[in-house]
Amino acid sequence: MALTFLAVHAHPDDEASSTGGLYRVLADQKVRTVLVTCTNGEFGDAPGGIKPDEDGHDADDVAQLRESELDKAVEILGISRLVRLGYRDSGMMGWPQNNDPHSFWATPISDAAERVAAILMEERPQVIVTYNEHGFYGHPDHIQAHRVTMSALALIDYEPTLYFNAIPNSIFAIMRERWEREEREQAEADAAKGIVRPPEPEVAQEDRFEMGTPDDDISAAIDVSSATDAKYDALAAHHSQVGESFWMKMSRDEFRRAMGTEYFVRVTNPEGLSGKVTDIFAGYR
Repeated sequence: MALTFLAVHAHPDDEASSTGGLYRVLADQKVRTVLVTCTNGEFGDAPGGIKPDEDGHDADDVAQLRESELDKAVEILGISRLVRLGYRDSGMMGWPQNNDPHSFWATPISDAAERVAAILMEERPQVIVTYNEHGFYGHPDHIQAHRVTMSALALIDYEPTLYFNAIPNSIFAIMRERWEREEREQAEADAAKGIVRPPEPEVAQEDRFEMGTPDDDISAAIDVSSATDAKYDALAAHHSQVGESFWMKMSRDEFRRAMGTEYFVRVTNPEGLSGKVTDIFAGYR
């Protein structure tokens, strides 16, 4: 059986962060891989770390830069087909960009779902990956990617195995500890220079959700240790967005140790799988 894998991601760079290792491993196995990127990423950082609300941020220039970065990452990961849906980035939740009629967040779900369904019917992937109902971390475009994918699955004439990307709580605790340490170190360095930054606003209790997933709920743990260098390079290709990220602050050796497994939660189960699998195509080969 010819195998095809497809992931629906919100922005350029998402394919590398949560599925970069899997894409490269599958490419090395001669599996056909398809990436659907929903937005152009206009409201990411401009060169120099310029934020969307700062002078010097040109959304269209950012989109053009991120297009070239995505092309490079796709080549590194060996992705067979890239489909850009071309919706405008919606910005973070509550930003005015949410209301732009051309934004992904404002796009009728049924319209985008029909486009994704057409791709699914053309490619007929056995396995699909996207985000959970929270979009993993609450970004409007990630939430919309979830909604659109779920609606698209209802329009096709077969049932693939759907997974949501995930990070086990045990791994997330390690990541959170590292982030908190880096924040403390940055605050101390700023204070030594006389820089005092206002504290981040508190998130209302009702708006909080846990980004980690209980370890027992993980249903696929994929060894991507053979592809960690490619994943690192694919992330590095998105330099405008992740150049200062915790990933890029790791040495390659640290990255290899930390990023050797990618985790997923199984949502549909047409093959009747049980327990935690180590092959994303379990049941198909």
